[in-house]
Amino acid sequence: MNELLLLTTLMLAGHAFADDPRQIMTEVQKRSRVASQQYEGVLQVIDAKGKTSEKGWTYERLGSHGASQVVIRFTAPAEVKGVALLVMNYPDKSSDQWMWTPAINRERRIATQDRRARFFGTDFSFEDLEERDLEQYDYALEGEEMLDGESCWKIAATPRAGKRSQYVRSVYWIRKTTYTYARIDNHDAQTLVRRLSYKQMEDIQDVWTARVLEVEDLTRKSRTILKLDAVKYNAPLTADRFTVQALRRE
Repeated sequence: MNELLLLTTLMLAGHAFADDPRQIMTEVQKRSRVASQQYEGVLQVIDAKGKTSEKGWTYERLGSHGASQVVIRFTAPAEVKGVALLVMNYPDKSSDQWMWTPAINRERRIATQDRRARFFGTDFSFEDLEERDLEQYDYALEGEEMLDGESCWKIAATPRAGKRSQYVRSVYWIRKTTYTYARIDNHDAQTLVRRLSYKQMEDIQDVWTARVLEVEDLTRKSRTILKLDAVKYNAPLTADRFTVQALRRE
């Protein structure tokens, strides 16, 4: 009898949970929370005419969701090798970003109004490379939908007052089985401008991880495919790696 009561309680709680989009998004972040992350990325950039170019970068993050520091550093080709981006994410405001360019021996701060620009020839904008903290958005459940054969919650997010963003509305598809992103559609005031798809999911150190990310720029009709290799979580990283001065050292 007690086991039946417990099962019923859990089922009812799960049903209520599924009706609350903020709780769903909170669970997404909870299941992916780690102390640090590292990977090596290979990017294929495909323009509107089908021409493909390749880039490589390394990615390091210390902290998680809204209070983290990230360094992305290009490793190839030669003309972009060493270019690096530092992103400082905060729970209550937009990130701070600095880019280091070895060719001119100079770092510069990326102004908030410039973050809709593409990041060094990829289809990621500077804003796409910052983390979205839950408290800076309002959420609405728009139903359920099948995507690539998986049942997903469809959740709309709009920036709260004070949050500056090029996107006035984003729509998330969240896989029910793993509470992971399947797709994010980002809209400006008029239309869908950028789509990010999360593919080839793999359980790495108990974290469901997309081994392939594909971002499509619907305005330019171009796309970038990012493949993640050598993914590690909770490696011992130190804060001194995530400073403007450290961008120059490596």
